Amino acid sequence: MTRSRTAAPTPVPRTASTAVAVVLTALLTACAANGAPATTARSVPQTAARATVQASAQASAQAAAKPVRVPAGVTAGYSVVDLTTGKTVAQHLAHHRFRSASVVKILIATDYLERHRSAIPARDRALLTPMLRGSDDDAATALWRRGGQGEIVRRMARRIGLSETSPPPAAKPGFWGYTAISAADIALVYRYLLKRAEPRVRDFVLGNLRQAWRCASDGFDQHFGIPRAVPRPWAIKQGWSGFGSVPPVRCARAKAASYRIGPVTMGREPVDFGRPVLHTTGVISDRLIMVVLTLQPSGASFTKSAERVTKLARDLYLSVT
Repeated sequence: MTRSRTAAPTPVPRTASTAVAVVLTALLTACAANGAPATTARSVPQTAARATVQASAQASAQAAAKPVRVPAGVTAGYSVVDLTTGKTVAQHLAHHRFRSASVVKILIATDYLERHRSAIPARDRALLTPMLRGSDDDAATALWRRGGQGEIVRRMARRIGLSETSPPPAAKPGFWGYTAISAADIALVYRYLLKRAEPRVRDFVLGNLRQAWRCASDGFDQHFGIPRAVPRPWAIKQGWSGFGSVPPVRCARAKAASYRIGPVTMGREPVDFGRPVLHTTGVISDRLIMVVLTLQPSGASFTKSAERVTKLARDLYLSVT
């Protein structure tokens, strides 16, 4: 029969035990000096270890939270939502209002589909598809007029709960690109499509945005920002205005846009209708919503503006992944 024995403790070197004693004494002395209750010798190392881990975690989080620099001369509002947690993981001037340019076409399409529950007629599909994939302005104007112009925006704002989105000024009812939006509101629009909209609405809108053309109907290259900065898959809706009707480098034959932007004022928070705007918005890998809205410097070129927005989108993506 084997006799049970208690293993003899391993001797602790004098130098190590002395160091531990010094640390414990210092900690106990500090607690007593601060009026804190005495802590047992056993709990002090555990408390100190927890504090060390917490401090290390905080330091790591601070190191990882790299700020995203907005280019000089650019006013940017952005919002990034993690669809796994539902939390906004990055934002800057997310409630600042910008003129929408073509981003409002998401609302035009969603409103149409929610008001027409039957199969989409071929003539309407011929408007909706190029409007979403190629940002076609003529198609948007036709659907805008048929939907009641600013009433489209009011209906969608009520349905989704958009607090900073409003129709164009009363003096410019036909100018759908004068709709006021914010990054936070457009992030809500994408969340609505992904989580709350009927499957037929979600699939049609996002399905077309996943097939966004490289060359827009007006000849501008709309693969800036998200599509150039992050890996596929993505579904995008871009917006640009104030760069004239002729692109610097035409990537396809297309009818020149007749839609023009001029100086206009509207109520609530002022919306700048003079400076060029360039927006990139969309869903990335069904995991992130990214909305980047920008006002570019007066007189800025489309090419340089696209480079700035692409870099901003790339930096923003890298900061949250």
